[in-house]
Amino acid sequence: MGTKFKCKKISKGCVEGKVIISKDALCYYLVEPESGTVVERNHDLEGRNVAGKVLIMPSGKGSSVVQADGIYKLSQHGNSPLGMIIEHADPVLVSSAIIFEVPMVHEVDPEFYAQIIDGDTIVLDATNGVLEIKK
Repeated sequence: MGTKFKCKKISKGCVEGKVIISKDALCYYLVEPESGTVVERNHDLEGRNVAGKVLIMPSGKGSSVVQADGIYKLSQHGNSPLGMIIEHADPVLVSSAIIFEVPMVHEVDPEFYAQIIDGDTIVLDATNGVLEIKK
C-alpha cells in the first residue's frame, strides 16, 4: 500500500504506470508519433519518451489543432501517455484528453508534488480522484 493523495477528475479512467515529470508545458505536436519521443528543442523532456507513462506537467501548449492532432497521432501509433496529471487545466488539453480517453487529473494535493520522483510507479484513479505512489 502506497501513499495516497486527493485530486480532481478531468477525464475518467484508472491506470498504473511509471511517472515522467516535465517542468515545461508540452505541445503534443512536437512529440514523434511513431515513438512517443519528445522532439521539441530545449524542452526538459527532449529526447525522452512519454509513451505508456503517466505524464506530470504544468499544462499543454499550442493551438487546439496541433494539440488534438498530436495526441491523435500518438494514439494511432499506440504511443500516447497512459495518463496525465496537470497543474493548469487548459481547455485544449482537457478536450483532447476526454476525446482520446486519456485519464487526466488536476488540483492535486501539493504534498504529492513534494513526494513524487521521476520514474516512480503510481496508480492514477481519475474516476475516484485518487493518486497513489507505490514505493
